Amino acid sequence: MLEQDYRVPFTTTTGLRSPIADPDAEGNVSGRAKRWRRQAQRLQKEALVFYFVFKHPRVTWFPKWVAACVAAYLLSPVQLIPSYIPVIGFLDDIVVLFLGVKLLRRIIPKDVFAECRQRAEVVEAQRKEKIRSMAATVGLVAVILLWLLVAVVGSALIIKYIHRHN
Repeated sequence: MLEQDYRVPFTTTTGLRSPIADPDAEGNVSGRAKRWRRQAQRLQKEALVFYFVFKHPRVTWFPKWVAACVAAYLLSPVQLIPSYIPVIGFLDDIVVLFLGVKLLRRIIPKDVFAECRQRAEVVEAQRKEKIRSMAATVGLVAVILLWLLVAVVGSALIIKYIHRHN
């Protein structure tokens, strides 16, 4: 009887999980931030894939034209719904982007997409390695500067001590 689990389930009467009661629930703020970060990284990677698709020699003018029109609409100050209107202002941008991506995926050959996705993964791995190597370089420089600072301060203190006792 003591081993029985008396925990209350984290579901409400509607069946939704409570972010307050359950830290792993979908509504958790840190979990939401992590999901947004993953989505942003995925979108960045997809943008890189479409950049490589746009530059690929086997892609005809029509997919390039579609991509240019989608990009022009997203960057244009003239839109169906102005972007400064909260939430709704970005709705038309999201719809245009979604439809543009769907259309591009249909009209671009799958082998070109696979090749460009592979190139994007290689570039992403190189970028991450470059960031790591930059961090290592910055760390090395910081350690060297710290040792130099300790050596200079230590030398100054030793010289001051010697001059006092002479």
